[in-house]
Amino acid sequence: MYFKRKVYNELLNWKEKYADRYAVLLEGARRVGKSTIAEQFAINEYKSYVLIDFSNISDEVMKCFDDIHNPDMFFLRLQAVTGIDLYLHESVVIFDEVQLFPKARQAIKHLVKDGRYHYIETGSLISIKKNVKDILIPSEEMKIRVYPMDYEEFCNATGKNYSLLQTLYETKKGVGEQVNRKLMRDIRIYMAVGGMPQAVEAYVNGDNFSIIDQVKRQIINLYEEDFKKIDPSGRLSAMYHSIPAQLSKNSKKYRISTALGKRKTSKDENLIYDLIDSKTVLPSYNSTDPRVSISHAKDLDSYKLYIADTGLFITLMFIDRPVAENEIYAKLLSDKLPANLGYLYENLVAQMLTSSGRELYYHTWEKEGSTHYYEIDFLIFRGAKISGIEVKSSGTGKHESISEFRKRYAKNIDDCYIISQKDMDKKENINYLPVYLTPFLGK
Repeated sequence: MYFKRKVYNELLNWKEKYADRYAVLLEGARRVGKSTIAEQFAINEYKSYVLIDFSNISDEVMKCFDDIHNPDMFFLRLQAVTGIDLYLHESVVIFDEVQLFPKARQAIKHLVKDGRYHYIETGSLISIKKNVKDILIPSEEMKIRVYPMDYEEFCNATGKNYSLLQTLYETKKGVGEQVNRKLMRDIRIYMAVGGMPQAVEAYVNGDNFSIIDQVKRQIINLYEEDFKKIDPSGRLSAMYHSIPAQLSKNSKKYRISTALGKRKTSKDENLIYDLIDSKTVLPSYNSTDPRVSISHAKDLDSYKLYIADTGLFITLMFIDRPVAENEIYAKLLSDKLPANLGYLYENLVAQMLTSSGRELYYHTWEKEGSTHYYEIDFLIFRGAKISGIEVKSSGTGKHESISEFRKRYAKNIDDCYIISQKDMDKKENINYLPVYLTPFLGK
């Protein structure tokens, strides 16, 4: 099943403006839909295409790359082996899972210069040092990040009216308890299913949540296999699995030692970069002073990690059970999970802001005369101004941090938001926003 994806428009822009000078690399985690997007684009926008899948390549096709230094011979052999005719300036070659064959990625420079055809690459864990250490990364390569399906794409796939949410956001007025309750149920379905295309397809086909959960577990198993290729010791997997638990403790930052149960080493710190490179997680960095530029205030040693897909986050939360029972999903959809699951909504907001093209930042500072601290979950930088976001799972309750944040940075603030399940409102210069309107904050 093919779903309409926003990346398609980015590829159209690439083809129109840059394809004669650059190949395009679709990078992202496993199973976010990179290969499907690339092939669908090739079918629709080119006269012909050749798809070379390096995870399942025949010896005949592989031997074509012996002549990669000689484009005339390379393309003759490639057309003969695949039986596909390539047309000058009207065909595209797809290098799928190109990280498995670095020689092909290095050849992009010469193939683009040759100028006959266009090139799309897809890759997972593409920037891991192990895969690129012995090759020259081509400068003739544009990168497009592919995320799990965002809420707009999910609504389009499931027949929900996403444009209505844009209208509601622009009115800046509440919709009433009944409508808000219905819209919150819709967003909780997205949280439960997530944005991995296979899970969305299972939901669209009417499968129950036990089957959907099994699909998500298979994806997590694929990630585990990738992690083990990089780190057979299992430390990388432990770091990944530790994310929901660490967020639940409301810690100021992600702690490697907590994930591994031992003091961290320099090798452990390097693994964190591998984990971030895998695109399976979203890093959020502590901005030590929001009044100055992001680059100066970004603390690289103080960060949080979120799971790139909230649907996978939920499965990870219950990964110790054989298969997450429908009861768990029923409780989520009816908002009857324990009230201390605010970090689940925090992960959703992180995913939504990232999908809107935002880098993630948060901010903490100590309470005067106390060992405790204030924390703003997310910061949005708009020029010289900042907006603070505090995420709550249910009610809007106490919001001491956001109130103190407004006082502390009054001259620098654009707006302050509390994101929860409650209807839109504004009190004491604080905007209250239901979580399903979060994507419009990032734009």
